[in-house]
Amino acid sequence: MATTRRVGTEKSKTRAVLLDSAVRLMLEQGYAAVSYRSLAAKAGVTAGLVQYYFPTFDDLFVALVRDRSARTLKKLEKGLRGERPLHAIWEYANNKDAAALTAELTAAANHRKPIRAELAQAGEEARARALAAVARTAEKQRLLGEEVSADVMVFLLTSLPRMVIMEQSTGMTTSHAETMAFLEAFLARVEPDEPGEPDEGDAGEGA
Repeated sequence: MATTRRVGTEKSKTRAVLLDSAVRLMLEQGYAAVSYRSLAAKAGVTAGLVQYYFPTFDDLFVALVRDRSARTLKKLEKGLRGERPLHAIWEYANNKDAAALTAELTAAANHRKPIRAELAQAGEEARARALAAVARTAEKQRLLGEEVSADVMVFLLTSLPRMVIMEQSTGMTTSHAETMAFLEAFLARVEPDEPGEPDEGDAGEGA
């Protein structure tokens, strides 16, 4: 009779260290650099311990998607509860580490279906929360003279910053400053700061 292999608990501090180390490794060297040996060296543990917590690489990458998605979604939800949901979406999409990590995970997902499914689920959940918040506004916004639906607005605010970040990672910069300045001016117009209200500017949760 086959026995079930033991796996480290999800709330273990060691597991959290391994996930944080995997993020750093991917941001520094790319997802292809992740192996049991390289991750063990990064975390200061043995390769056997890494495999104890993540018996397969799919286990590792799926756990990584879930962990980082939960962190960014928590911060996004906090912003969406405020009076400026479009700014909250903009800040969420402008997280450079998160965008870089997503790009690496997407590259890995091209070869691993479980990762692709997990990324899609996480992305859909975040977009659904953003859509619900924007749809609560009294009226649709206008961009370049045209009325823009919540779907289009959320897609633009989440996709454009990430595309800029992805292109900058390859060395491209043309049109970036102009596009970002245009969108930031638009946000300042439709969601102006309240008089005397300081900008929170709380630190992000990482990727």
